[in-house]
Amino acid sequence: MSIREFLRPVLVVALLAPVGACAGASHPAGTATASKSARANPRPVSAVMPDITGGNAGRAVEQMGPDTEVAFKDVSGKGRSVDGPAAWKVCETRPGPNQQITGYPVILGVVRVAESCEGTVLK
Repeated sequence: MSIREFLRPVLVVALLAPVGACAGASHPAGTATASKSARANPRPVSAVMPDITGGNAGRAVEQMGPDTEVAFKDVSGKGRSVDGPAAWKVCETRPGPNQQITGYPVILGVVRVAESCEGTVLK
């Protein structure tokens, strides 16, 4: 979800607030009921995992946007920490490409850019 998509509902509410304030005086109970029911039944936010396999891990994070929680895992078997994602490439993802993201963090199985993804396994 981009910042623009995230802020669009906020902008609509801000623009309609003066209209609602005038109309709210004649229907205060209806406004409160709608607000309570929206909070009682939140809709889950979901997205589809882009196919970023083979790409640069730093750019992959940018592509997924700031609202996506991402964790990196070195899948080379060397157990290294991933400090600068731009120096790593994506071998695998959890969830897989084009699958629905249902939980966070999204896991990116990565190796150094100069290394091969062949034989790697995201556990």
